[in-house]
Amino acid sequence: MGFLCSSSSIFFKFGISIIFLVSFSGYTPSEAYDPLDPTGNITIKWDIITWTGDGYVATITIYNFQQYRHIQAPGWTLGWSWTKREVIWGMNGGQTTEQGDCSKFKGNIPHCCKKTPSVVDLLPGTPYNQQIANCCRGGVLNSWAQDPATAVSAFQLTVGQAGTTNKTVRVPKNFTLKAPGPGYTCSPGKIVKPTRFIGTDKRRVTQALMTWNVTCTYSQFLAQKTPTCCVSLSSFYNSTIVSCPTCSCGCQNTSQPGNCVDPKGPRIASVIPNPGKNAYIPPLVQCTKHMCPVRIHWHVKVNYKQYWRVKVTITNFNYNMNYSQWNLVVQHPNFDNLTQTFSFNYKPLTPYASINDTGILWGIKFYNDLLMQAGPFGNVQSELLFQKEASAFTFEKGWAFPRRIYFNGDNCVMPPPDSYPWLPNTGSHKSIGSLFAAIALLLTLFLHGNL
Repeated sequence: MGFLCSSSSIFFKFGISIIFLVSFSGYTPSEAYDPLDPTGNITIKWDIITWTGDGYVATITIYNFQQYRHIQAPGWTLGWSWTKREVIWGMNGGQTTEQGDCSKFKGNIPHCCKKTPSVVDLLPGTPYNQQIANCCRGGVLNSWAQDPATAVSAFQLTVGQAGTTNKTVRVPKNFTLKAPGPGYTCSPGKIVKPTRFIGTDKRRVTQALMTWNVTCTYSQFLAQKTPTCCVSLSSFYNSTIVSCPTCSCGCQNTSQPGNCVDPKGPRIASVIPNPGKNAYIPPLVQCTKHMCPVRIHWHVKVNYKQYWRVKVTITNFNYNMNYSQWNLVVQHPNFDNLTQTFSFNYKPLTPYASINDTGILWGIKFYNDLLMQAGPFGNVQSELLFQKEASAFTFEKGWAFPRRIYFNGDNCVMPPPDSYPWLPNTGSHKSIGSLFAAIALLLTLFLHGNL
């Protein structure tokens, strides 16, 4: 049985990060805890709006309360298990992926007769008579920090053979959420205080007949076996370019050469599958030493008298993916003095109100919010201008480099701290120290008559 690790806790001393990983045999809630988004989750609210002859009509709303983790195409899939013999007579704003065996019904045929239905969102352009509010975006949910208005999705269903009172209705069990792959673990449905709805004229309030909530939390360790991104570093004061650690996201498999693509190969297109618009497929990456689908490069570019400038470049090595509505979360102590971003949107993240050391960056709509597939156009970049704070600013001991970086909510692999580019005077001190050590050794040998 394999091991799963909790989210890493990072402590800082003298500008160098020390990472501790704690392993557990099996999933525990700590694996879904993110110190940069401690309350982030996806909440599913199930509101019974009215009773029918043999069941009820309910509105199911999915809220993405995660600050920087979004759901991209082909979108979410929500599943559950009925506890009795329920069927879905009809739906608006969504549909089940399978109808199931409805052969026992005569006349009206239900929309779905499966014991374990799976529901997906409808696509843009769905006829209006099949829509409800917040539906029909192909299952794509934005992150809460980027755009709360598009971080909500909803559909409506008519359930039969379910009971017609609060005492006879049973809450479904075994909720699952794919977004679009694995990674989310959902709690059991919990009956809560009925939701209250304010009318369009804001003068009347109605409420659901019955409401239950389901909370789903994300674990990067459940979503994929290997990381999905890595970080490389460079600076104007040192010619060293610190690459992503070797095998950050896996290693090239020489026995199975098809696990990556050589960009110089004559027939790249022939090895890239075309599974269709709504299929979820694993990454097919360019052959590199790090083998990551995405690389973030942080370059300390210029040092001014009162400011310093950084260039951030995000490169897509995945031939199977255009990253839409991508975002980047960076933790650095100087974000409390960020002055300007030149071609990315920016918003501070302050999960702990007194500390402002984390920011979320994302693309400008219709300009660079789409990170193209691997190739000459598969990158986006911007520059960040920071104001210096006299009491904290330094280029020594790796201070100018980020402590942690997330891409689309996944923690990226950082280079080891001792490989960071050092200031030239720091390097010369090391050389002088080595010279003094050699001279001291020679003197010792000479005084003891060994030379």
